[in-house]
Amino acid sequence: MTAPGKDPWMTAPEYGRSLRGFGINLLVRDVARSSAFLIDILGLEKVYANPDFAVLRHAGHDIILHADHTYGDHPLLALTGDGAIRGAGAEFRLYGLDPDAAEARARASGETVLAESRDKPHGLRECYLADPDGYVWVPSAALAG
Repeated sequence: MTAPGKDPWMTAPEYGRSLRGFGINLLVRDVARSSAFLIDILGLEKVYANPDFAVLRHAGHDIILHADHTYGDHPLLALTGDGAIRGAGAEFRLYGLDPDAAEARARASGETVLAESRDKPHGLRECYLADPDGYVWVPSAALAG
């Protein structure tokens, strides 16, 4: 985390120009709380975090968190009002991440387990976890055979 009055690890334009391929950007109520879920429960790597913005990484892919207020008057904010379940209908799948361990950490932390770890017919063992904003994360690991 950057101390108050200090510059971030790179400027916003530098970071923006560095992005390639596919990315996930999530609006969250509390960047620190959402970051803690992704780091402590799912084991994502923290690249950078401050109270308004965080970059987390899994398998070389960035997941970016922005605090709601950083979007100013962006039209997306109309969809994230009080009590809104954010990301309804979307799943964020993290392949190569032990679902049993993530589920155990979620339960120990009092987080929401939507579906316990199970072997699925598509060759993965997975569970469904909801983060503090209601986004659904699916850690999964390939089954042997």
